[in-house]
Amino acid sequence: MGALSEDVIENIANAAIDFHMDRGQVHNQHIQDKPLLDELRRRQKTFPGGKGEITVRTVFDTESGIEGFEGDDTLSFTNPTPIKTARYPWKMIHCGITMTTQELLHDGISVADTNGRQTRNHSQRDVIALANALEVKLEDMSEGYAAGMNEMLWADGTQDSKEVPGIKYMIADDPSTGSVGGIDRSEQPMWRNKALVDDDKVVSDPDKSKLIKELRSLRRQLHRYGRPELICMCGSRALERLEAEVDAKGIYTQSGFSGRQEVGMGEISLNGLGTFRYDPTLDDMNDEDRIYLIDTRAIRLMPIEGEDMKRHYPSRPHDKMVIYRSITWAGGLVARQLNTSAVVETADPA
Repeated sequence: MGALSEDVIENIANAAIDFHMDRGQVHNQHIQDKPLLDELRRRQKTFPGGKGEITVRTVFDTESGIEGFEGDDTLSFTNPTPIKTARYPWKMIHCGITMTTQELLHDGISVADTNGRQTRNHSQRDVIALANALEVKLEDMSEGYAAGMNEMLWADGTQDSKEVPGIKYMIADDPSTGSVGGIDRSEQPMWRNKALVDDDKVVSDPDKSKLIKELRSLRRQLHRYGRPELICMCGSRALERLEAEVDAKGIYTQSGFSGRQEVGMGEISLNGLGTFRYDPTLDDMNDEDRIYLIDTRAIRLMPIEGEDMKRHYPSRPHDKMVIYRSITWAGGLVARQLNTSAVVETADPA
C-alpha cells in the first residue's frame, strides 16, 4: 500500500482537474451529442455582471409618421418613446465532486499525514492510481455539468427557479400568451416567435413535399424582420420525415454496381435556414416530432466575465476526511428578438 502526503494528493487533484478541463472534453462526452449547448457556447458573449438582471432594449413600433399639409395647416409633432426593456435574471450553477480517504485506501493509497507535515517516499504507481481514480470522477463531473447545462438551456425555467430559463421559455407553443423578459406577449405581437404546432402542425407528405414547402414559407417570415443566424435542431422523427421528402424528390447519379455503393444521405440544408441537425435531447423530452429554428443572433448565452466554468479547489474541512473539487457558471440566456425564431411540429399522414 502506498503512502502519500496530503500536499501530494492536493497537487495531483488540482493537476488532474486542470488537465482534464483544458483538454476541452466537457462537451464531447460518451453519452450523446449536445448540439444546442455547443452552438450556444460557441456564440456566447460575456458581460461584467450587475445587480442581478441582464437588460436588453427593444423597439416594437415606429411612433412617428408623415402627414400631408397645405398653406398654414397646423402640423403635428410626435415625441417618440418606443423603447421597451426586457430583463433577464442571471443565475449561478454548480457541479462538484468529492473523494474520501476511504476510497483512496480501496485503491491502495494511504495518506501519510493529514496535516501534510510528514512525507514518505511513494512509488510512481501510487500517483498513477490516484490520477486514474480522479479521472473517473472528473469524467462523471464533466458529463453531469454538460448534461445539466444542456437540459437547462432547453427547458422553460419552470423546473427550478434557481436555474436559467431556456429555449422553451423563449420559443413557445403559444407565443401569444405569457411574458419573456418581463414583456407581455399578449400586448406585443412583435415579441412572439413563429409556431406551427397542435392544430397548425405540418403533416409530412413525400409525394407533395408539404414539409419542405412549409419550411420555405416559414423562411420568408423569419427573414421578414431581420437577418437571422439560424440553427435548426430536430427530433429524430421530424428529421426522418424531412429526409423522406428529400429522398422522394432527390436527384441520383447512376454509377452502376461496381465499387462502393453509398446509400446514406448527407446533411439537409435549406437556403436561409441552415442545416437541419439531430438533437437527441428533443427525443429525451418527447419532442421527437419537432424542429426548433433558433436565431442565435437574437438569442444568446451570456456568462458573467470570469465566471464561465470557473474552477474551485476547496480546502479539506477539519472534520471530514474528504477532497472537494467543483466548477461553477454564472450568467443567463438572453433574447433581444423573438419573431426570427420558430418551432415546427411534424406528423405523419393520417
